[in-house]
Amino acid sequence: MADRILLSDILNIEHPIIMAPMFLVSNAKMLIAAGNSGITGAVPALNYRTDEAFREAIKEVRANTKGPIGVNLIVNKSNPKVPQQLKTSVEMGVDYIITSLGSPREVIKQCKPKGIKVFCDVVDLKFALIVQELGADAVIAVNKEAGGHAGPMSREELIPLLVEKCTIPVISAGGVGNYAELQNILDLGACGASIGSVFIASDESDVSDDYKQACVDYGAKDIVMSTKVSGTPCTVINTPYVQKIGTKQNWFERILSKNKKLKKWVKMLTFAKGMKALEKSAFSATYKTVWCAGPTIEHVNAIQPISAIVKGLTEPNK
Repeated sequence: MADRILLSDILNIEHPIIMAPMFLVSNAKMLIAAGNSGITGAVPALNYRTDEAFREAIKEVRANTKGPIGVNLIVNKSNPKVPQQLKTSVEMGVDYIITSLGSPREVIKQCKPKGIKVFCDVVDLKFALIVQELGADAVIAVNKEAGGHAGPMSREELIPLLVEKCTIPVISAGGVGNYAELQNILDLGACGASIGSVFIASDESDVSDDYKQACVDYGAKDIVMSTKVSGTPCTVINTPYVQKIGTKQNWFERILSKNKKLKKWVKMLTFAKGMKALEKSAFSATYKTVWCAGPTIEHVNAIQPISAIVKGLTEPNK
């Protein structure tokens, strides 16, 4: 433990924290504020409709902070844009890529020669060992307290298991919303943390004030897992609308999702439909509101700048 390399050493940042990539939430302003607060931020490439907009965002972040820039790629078949997103990320020279929901083989193949680090989301030991063998620079251990697509294991189970069995660093994702929780995952052997939900209610976020205020008003007990959004279990705030529509796919959706010939296309359609609903909810207040967040919103007591949120994570009694 004493000679463990921390995320701050790997990415040359002050604090061992990645502001996690959040679909629709993360933006250039947030990455700039993160970089200027001693941490680093990553943005989902899917947050940009066009390749031009994606490139401009990377340029904007690069021009306004010296901190490392991260990009998140959804690398499964539900994302047909990933080849171009990867190409752009490599050409623009981002510092690291976080892969989610699929094999990182092609990402690692293209990034290794360019010195771009690849961190891979994993939820169990089996996949962690696979991506390690492929050449990943670190695994991101997604536990059951993560926002968005959470894993099945607790951080107390998952982190020590991966630390013991893997030879590459383990970054924890899920269940860190204050200083004490950050210290906890470091004590468990993680090299750092990927933290998302507590940054939704930030001044720099462009989501609606209603979404931000929901992160203040609701808490850990209000987070539920839903398969209605993307077809994959995803954590959302249990608003009256979510309670009305339920959190599980209906019988017809379940049958289609299990059909081998239709599964790929159904998943793509479900993903597209769900993401459109999330986008509408994120930027406007309507009755049909689905807000994605994790249980660490328990620690969100006000809408504030990212610099203040980082202080709360890195300084005791803040």
